[in-house]
Amino acid sequence: MAFVRSGMATDDGLSKMNISRTEQRVLHVLALGGRIDHSRNGKRIEEILCVTRDGFILADCTLDVFQRLRRKRLIASESGGPYRISRLGRVSVRAQLDNQG
Repeated sequence: MAFVRSGMATDDGLSKMNISRTEQRVLHVLALGGRIDHSRNGKRIEEILCVTRDGFILADCTLDVFQRLRRKRLIASESGGPYRISRLGRVSVRAQLDNQG
């Protein structure tokens, strides 16, 4: 049975989207318990830092990648806290066998 959401019909009701390799890498870190800390200059986010659950910093997470993930609604922040993976991000990220969590 197909559901229609935002003009696209898919089997599971969620729209399929293209996610780049760096976006996948960031989403995997977030899915395993990581977070994206941010600092603002007024209303605009000017600096981000992607931190794994072990405390390491992911260098692939640039401001450009962050903006793309946010625009696609794959990450979200609650009450001004750090950005974490959203439900849509969890179902959009592909499985990765070598990622031991």
